[in-house]
Amino acid sequence: MTRLEGSRWTPYVFAAPVALYLLLFQGWPLMQEVLLSFTSTSLLSPQDRLPVGIENYQDLANQGDFLGVLVTTAIYTVACVVLAVGIGLLTALLLNAPFRGRGVARALVTIPWAAPPVAVALIFGWMYNAQYGIWGRMLRSLGFAAGTENWLDSPRYALPAVLLTTIWQIFPFASVVILAALQGVPAEQREAAAVDRADRLSIFWAVTWPVIRPSVTLLALFVTIWSLRRFDLIWLLTQGGPVGATNTLVVELYRRAFVYRELGAAAAIGVVGLGIALVITLFYVRAERRASV
Repeated sequence: MTRLEGSRWTPYVFAAPVALYLLLFQGWPLMQEVLLSFTSTSLLSPQDRLPVGIENYQDLANQGDFLGVLVTTAIYTVACVVLAVGIGLLTALLLNAPFRGRGVARALVTIPWAAPPVAVALIFGWMYNAQYGIWGRMLRSLGFAAGTENWLDSPRYALPAVLLTTIWQIFPFASVVILAALQGVPAEQREAAAVDRADRLSIFWAVTWPVIRPSVTLLALFVTIWSLRRFDLIWLLTQGGPVGATNTLVVELYRRAFVYRELGAAAAIGVVGLGIALVITLFYVRAERRASV
């Protein structure tokens, strides 16, 4: 061990196990997926691969339904990021203020994040039922016509229902991350700004936001990637329906692979999703670098 100390090879020695793990369990399957996307392969006979070049990608580009899948995925992702991070920020600011029972409130807010997605989907599925669900009953009591419909069966309300369920479950994670970042805001700077008679909004933008901005940016990136690849809640609630109203990239990938048994086309969808995630990641990195200059 003493020979490694101070050696220029020391970082590589410690990074080698992680790099080997990523190469074997991430890099190799990813390469196989990319190669599979250039073939016509059936789930019933995966060993028989017929090379077709970029035909799978051309089919995706020529399908109007796939454009709708991309639009739905974009709406779902943007809404999850904006609402989950926004609600998480407001919740974190409230939980950071001193009040009686703050510790209990901080513990309770994490319950939705800890709940299993299957249980969450079942509970919200019952709530959205127009006949006996509490959601429809509440809307009817307030005079809204939407309370007479089963939201999960409505092309108009299915996506908002899925979004409401998703945001309810993931906003606690955002609030916990931002709350941890708020602990690094210097109290003396807030007090000095308050002495100078700055209002709360000015104190937030001038003192609090510069400190928590890197954490919020990284959090937004994580929520974006998780939203792009979220499958469990959407499939359990609507299976991508009705009429494709909640059909995202991951749901379409699953359907192509295990319903239509087209592994090559499913792999092409996966590669498209990976490309979108990489582009978004590069955008976040560049935006963070510009903001930190």
